[in-house]
Amino acid sequence: MIDIKKMNKDLGSKTPEEIISWVLKNSSKPLVTTNFGYHEAVILHMVTQIKPDIHVIWIDSGYNTRETYLVAQKIIEALKLNIKIYTPKVSTMRNDCVFGGIPELDDERHDLFTEQFKLEPFKRAMKEESPDVWFTAIRSEQTELRGNMEVFSTGLNGVLKVAPLLHFKEEDMNAYLKKHNLENVKNYFDPTKGLANRECGLHSKL
Repeated sequence: MIDIKKMNKDLGSKTPEEIISWVLKNSSKPLVTTNFGYHEAVILHMVTQIKPDIHVIWIDSGYNTRETYLVAQKIIEALKLNIKIYTPKVSTMRNDCVFGGIPELDDERHDLFTEQFKLEPFKRAMKEESPDVWFTAIRSEQTELRGNMEVFSTGLNGVLKVAPLLHFKEEDMNAYLKKHNLENVKNYFDPTKGLANRECGLHSKL
């Protein structure tokens, strides 16, 4: 049985690379998720330096900016990512034409939209992949909720959720990108969040 409390005590203050290395040595079916948003190349570069063939999951809402798609492709090719893309069962065109597009945050339809365009594809991915470890790039300074999180926690279906970059600051992320000459998107938009400091549901509802 995984002792989350002990893992946070023993490993929570280690460097991201040390955390990733230890976890990968002690897991059998890890994966890393990405949205190809700001600084995402950092976590992808770190994990693939140790395990080049790790499964990379991208929940693509279909509403990403043009730049996001272009930068994502550059990162995929540069790091030779073993990527699998999951998309909503409702297309963006159908959502725009039939359901009125992206609802405002105070619209009662927004919860359903978030479920259809973020949570359902994610739950589908986790069910199909059935990982024992989930690496995520969340950081404590991003939102109030994340500020209270720990490096190790339990995610959907009991998976070990690992946030090796939790204590990295924005300057740390930028320095890593520069050091390794990695791509970074400048114009990113998550339709399920609306605001940069708002949760999309993956880390608050699942």
